[in-house]
Amino acid sequence: MKKSIIALVSILSFNSLNAQEYNLGGNKFRDNWSIGLNGGIVTPLTHSTFFKNSRAVVGLDINKEVSPVYGLTLESNWTINTQSRMAAQKSGTAFDGFNVMLLNRLNLNNIFAGYNGQRRLFEVEAVGGFGWLRLNDFYEDGDGANHLASKAGVNFNFNVGEKRAWTIAVKPAILWDMSMWDADREKSHPNFNANYANWEITAGVVYHFKNSNNKHYMTKVRAYDAAEVNALNASINSLRQEVDNEKTNTQNAVNLLRKEEQKSADLERALQECRNQGPKVITNNKKTLESVVTFRQGKIVIDASQQPNVERIATYLKNHKEAKVNILGYASPEGSAEVNERIANQRAEAVKNMLVNKYRIDVRRITAKGQGVGYMFEEPDWNRVSICTIVED
Repeated sequence: MKKSIIALVSILSFNSLNAQEYNLGGNKFRDNWSIGLNGGIVTPLTHSTFFKNSRAVVGLDINKEVSPVYGLTLESNWTINTQSRMAAQKSGTAFDGFNVMLLNRLNLNNIFAGYNGQRRLFEVEAVGGFGWLRLNDFYEDGDGANHLASKAGVNFNFNVGEKRAWTIAVKPAILWDMSMWDADREKSHPNFNANYANWEITAGVVYHFKNSNNKHYMTKVRAYDAAEVNALNASINSLRQEVDNEKTNTQNAVNLLRKEEQKSADLERALQECRNQGPKVITNNKKTLESVVTFRQGKIVIDASQQPNVERIATYLKNHKEAKVNILGYASPEGSAEVNERIANQRAEAVKNMLVNKYRIDVRRITAKGQGVGYMFEEPDWNRVSICTIVED
């Protein structure tokens, strides 16, 4: 027993050192609970025919994962009364035995291969613990007896579903009745004896409740130290300064362009006067409309508060059959260029899909394209937008 405890402490210490490179998301006390239903057979370990002396068993368990390696299970199994424990004795109850066990579980995959951030498709757990065993047909008077019990086994877990919320488990184990009586049946003492043990082979299904991280399992979150955070902040501030410089250069270029346009307009006016032509009135019946749809950080779904901005464009397009709309998607500067490019495209497509699917606008009248990181606003967060501009021929 002492060697087993030392081995368990060593395994948990190894896992603790391995987990220092990252933090675990969804590892609060109210997280990582699950409930399971089991069914199978139980049969004596020795001196009996395996199937002939087997009895059906059903059970319920409540589980808590303390870490990716270690977990606890409170299990209760009931043995269905299909035959008596001894030929001359009969039990008058539907269940001739039941037990309540507190079991320790060690995830062998995560111990030896490390935790990759979610449950694997197939995992193996070592299980062991102690509990209370009640036998209803042990004595001739039919009163039954309470016993100390121990259990050791292996769980073969198949984690199914995209969210890994369900586990199908096959659970072979050995259950010891540890209350061995003296010859005069006056005293008992705990002992592991194969003659007082049963094979317990069950299978069951387990449902894992959702955690605070919106997952059904623990997730790996990288731990940043102060130096890394300071370096990232310095890099962000440097990029912001570059953006401000570019804005200044762009504004200067716009001002210069406006001056040149004014000169061009003055020359055109002088030319018209030289030709002694009357003023030519140009009527522009085109209408312009622009609408901005704002997104939350990292999101590509249009919030309900932003849908009126999309409906505004849809209404105009329905009333002006010749008009078209150009949608440009943007992202704020957080994240990599590749991620920002993808998010910008998805935001433009989100507005396009709403116009087509909800408002029945012809897709041929819509152009949608991502522009990567936007620099229209000084606040980076304001650049998470899709800008819709009406175009008329």
